[in-house]
Amino acid sequence: MSIIADLSQLVSDAFQELGLDRGFGAVATSRRPDLAHFQCNGAMAAAKQARRAPRQIAEEVVAILRAHPEFDVVEVAGPGFINIKLTEPALAARADEMRLDERLGCERSAAPERVVIDFGGPNVAKAMHVGHLRSSVVGDCLQRLFRFVGDEVVSDIHMGDWGLPMGMLIVELERRRPDLPYFDAELSGPYPEEPPVSVDDLAEMYPKAAALAKEDETEREKARLATAQLQEGRPGYRALWQHFMNESMKAMKADFGALGVHFDWWLGEAAVNDAIAPLLASLEAKGALELSQGAQVITVVEEGDNKEMPPLIVVKSDGGVTYGTTDLATIVDRVARVDPHHILYVVDKRQHLHFEQVFRAARRCELSGRAQLEHIAFGTVNGADGKPFKTREGGVMKLGDLIARATEQANLRLEEGALAKDVDQEIHDEIARKVGLAALKFADLANDRESDYVFNLEKFTRFEGKTGPYLLYATVRIKSIFRKAAERGFEAGTVSGPLSDAERKLILVNFLISSAVQRAHAERRPHLLCDFAYDLAQAFSRFYNNCPILAEEDPAIRASRLALAGLTLAQFELVLGILGIETPERM
Repeated sequence: MSIIADLSQLVSDAFQELGLDRGFGAVATSRRPDLAHFQCNGAMAAAKQARRAPRQIAEEVVAILRAHPEFDVVEVAGPGFINIKLTEPALAARADEMRLDERLGCERSAAPERVVIDFGGPNVAKAMHVGHLRSSVVGDCLQRLFRFVGDEVVSDIHMGDWGLPMGMLIVELERRRPDLPYFDAELSGPYPEEPPVSVDDLAEMYPKAAALAKEDETEREKARLATAQLQEGRPGYRALWQHFMNESMKAMKADFGALGVHFDWWLGEAAVNDAIAPLLASLEAKGALELSQGAQVITVVEEGDNKEMPPLIVVKSDGGVTYGTTDLATIVDRVARVDPHHILYVVDKRQHLHFEQVFRAARRCELSGRAQLEHIAFGTVNGADGKPFKTREGGVMKLGDLIARATEQANLRLEEGALAKDVDQEIHDEIARKVGLAALKFADLANDRESDYVFNLEKFTRFEGKTGPYLLYATVRIKSIFRKAAERGFEAGTVSGPLSDAERKLILVNFLISSAVQRAHAERRPHLLCDFAYDLAQAFSRFYNNCPILAEEDPAIRASRLALAGLTLAQFELVLGILGIETPERM
């Protein structure tokens, strides 16, 4: 049990002894660490229930708590705040208890749940770009966080692989290579095993095909027809689609692998194609479909709406289905596969209306089972002009190029700081890769996910300030201390007193890890973990500058400080691991 939970239980017992609700005993770290280590504000709320003065209730609670041997000071402040300070031996013992716990005092969920996390969302035949960064990084952090807390997680990339873009590519390829057997309507196979196009070919073909379809209605109609025939099962088109998928997935796996992001399911819209007809039949039988201007829609207006809520279109006037239709079918599929408690969609906040329509339709038509449907919205990555980030040439930067730029900038930072200069080139390159990825990921995750942020690689790769490289440097510094300690035969002991002010403050920050994890999990907000990691780095820096470790002559004090450094290192590695950030051994 974390110290916060343990202290909350003790204070809750005191409230209960007074005949008051245990819920009033929640303890938090003090907002005034100069006055107390922890505080409880429950007497303020209890006063309303008991119809008594909050200070009187607080004094009665304090009278009970003063008997506890761990408490050095328990007193009432202001109108009824309860301030608690632990004794120095209790602080040290609690820190050592945390150090020896493999979960560092972070409790597992008492009621673990099954969660599907939908993130990534790249489109087949289109190169991944900077716009995929946030979905990938935030989604990956959430799957790591939920698993750490104890939930059962299934992550799904949910590729765009079945709509009009596929028809556009088929038409474009036929324009270029009409001799290919895939376009012979009389032929049903077998088809060549070698793909007729590479992923680079697809990336070059798609923008041209899209532009042509946009300009020429005849070409657009050809693409619609090809899409319909693909979805109806035309053998040659299905074979081409499989080639497009295979080539695109090779590139996707390389890009996601470079980010350190992995998925349990590599499914796309095509995975539920055969479920569309039964879904529409079910919706028809439930009387959920209405005609509107030739289209079939589901009304999603709810009582209390204070703004217009358009219906969800599930069958267009031309007979085609929409993204909303495949999203509903995907919900049905996920419920059938794993019966989740939650389905999280890590998608750009600009898609909020779409998801609100889909979620309402799923609830109204009883498609989502017990699953709570949540849009984990995020803001955009912008350039200095405040608009979505582009290359200097005005194009969208490919994800692979972005990672390469971050690694290059990390190399420059290492050279400027005379870091990683005594290692061979292979290790140096690996350190630069980790620093570059830490810069990208931390910059993205450190912002509240719903906020937009300005991309500034020069700022993100600095080894000072609230950056990923700064946290890596703090982690590597501790690893260096332990290497040098081992060379001199020094070992960590137990955390013990006397404690300096810097040691006490570092211990108190270490105590915050459980609260940071719990809040980030409950609110689905990774930036809370980033805030904690940065606070921990600052507290360790003060400790390092004020408390000699290896130079300390007293063996007991030195062993205690090594133990405290070890606890801090373990916390860094745990939190950075949840953020998806790898730590090098040296720098």
